Amino acid sequence: MFSPDVWTSPSCHVALNPQRPGDADGLLAFALQRGWESKCFFQTSGSEGLPKWVSLSKTAFLISAQAVNAHFEVHAGDRWLVALPLHHVGGFSIVARAHLSRSQWVQQTGRWSAQTFVDQCENESITLASLVPTQVHDLVVGRFRSPKHLRAVIVGGGGMSETLAKSAQALGWRVFQSYGMTEAASQVATQAMNSAWEDGLQILPHWQVKTDSEGRLLLSGPALAEGYLSKDAEGNWTWSEIGPLLKTRDLVQLSQHEDRRFLHFIGRESGVIKLLGELVHLAPLQARLDQIVLEAGSSDRPIVAASPDARREMKLVMVADSDQAETWLKAFNAGVSSLYQISEIRRLSAIPRTELGKVDHAALAVLLT
Repeated sequence: MFSPDVWTSPSCHVALNPQRPGDADGLLAFALQRGWESKCFFQTSGSEGLPKWVSLSKTAFLISAQAVNAHFEVHAGDRWLVALPLHHVGGFSIVARAHLSRSQWVQQTGRWSAQTFVDQCENESITLASLVPTQVHDLVVGRFRSPKHLRAVIVGGGGMSETLAKSAQALGWRVFQSYGMTEAASQVATQAMNSAWEDGLQILPHWQVKTDSEGRLLLSGPALAEGYLSKDAEGNWTWSEIGPLLKTRDLVQLSQHEDRRFLHFIGRESGVIKLLGELVHLAPLQARLDQIVLEAGSSDRPIVAASPDARREMKLVMVADSDQAETWLKAFNAGVSSLYQISEIRRLSAIPRTELGKVDHAALAVLLT
């Protein structure tokens, strides 16, 4: 359970997934052995399916919260709706923002439902919320209009396409794309209010950013995680320190306009493949497919993925669980060069996803091979 005095207590907080309580067995004992206080532990994907946790100080969350509150001008009269799990940074960080701003927060109960979300926003005069692109997609496909009190919806946990953003805005939703990660205690960069989509995401002031020779983001700042805890198959915990600089796997472009810094997300290193000797980013191809499906008014969410190919080494495939896949394939391939065309459709009864609706790429890769 979430303790309301989490910010003032020196005890450590384990963001435990209620569906997988055993993943944290021995974690607190390990932390106590080291004399740690005021730490927060959040689970992230580890190798070979073994539990891996990110260690963040409570101070890191409050530094992040202060920056986000300033960015969105959060005040004591605001009311947050937490529609994300509290054992994810996206949900937990809202609690930190409410604590600093003395605003109120309520949590959506039960399984995610676009109708329930809209009703609760209406009934409880919600002014601020955070969602992932999957949830925004559900609102758009359901043709739900934004409640009148809601002044901003921060969208994280994955890239929201421009088509999806504009479709949501046409229904009155004030959606703002953000870029962040567990290791950053939430956001690194966020779309500025009253800014155009092409402006990019404004880097929050507590971060120092640069890129390496390959374009990968290098991140440092006072809200950065301290390290990782991993548990092996025998149940033994080990500690790995991050240090002052985190080398991410995210490919970005950085720019500056007067005193404001901006970040343009290109894709993840793992989302880059080589086709016939050319590097191809999957993120813009996925955005193209998302646009086709959204314009068709479908609630399905097919995936552009890479699959091994004997001749080309890799090929592009569409992973889908819909009988409309053939129509989408023709629309996708029309007007793009042969290099970027999807070769075939792989049908699955269900595309593996995390509880936040993001694709479970590790599980998908197993199914594709």
